[in-house]
Amino acid sequence: MSNANEGQELTNATGAPPRLSVGVDLVTVDEVQMALANFGDRYLYRVFTDHEVACCLGEGVVRARHLAARFAAKEATMKALGPSDRLPDWRSIEVRQDESGRCTLRLSGHAAELARSAQLNDFAVSLTHEGNLAAAVVVALGRSEP
Repeated sequence: MSNANEGQELTNATGAPPRLSVGVDLVTVDEVQMALANFGDRYLYRVFTDHEVACCLGEGVVRARHLAARFAAKEATMKALGPSDRLPDWRSIEVRQDESGRCTLRLSGHAAELARSAQLNDFAVSLTHEGNLAAAVVVALGRSEP
């Protein structure tokens, strides 16, 4: 298989190469289930937005799997943002889900500030869970200075 761009350097409109940042995280479902059992709504609404909670229906391990995947997405986003000083609030990184089940990220507050300062403006997220594990990958694309 050949690549049409082989040997060519990718650049953006300014001629600078695009900036790419990736974050990956893996969470055990048991950890989230235990936090829910021990701290209930205090944990739930400290970490997750109303939209995220509404998307994670079900009881027990079923709900914990969906929440664990979103928690992994928040951690993966932080890794992609690469904060050097203070971490953003959990709720400033939101996993949005549309009617088809497709997930996207919405950043606000300090997370959005970090994205702006890193010149990252396009984010993609992929969530998965299997058994006792939940994982997320976040890819952020932006521009580099020439």
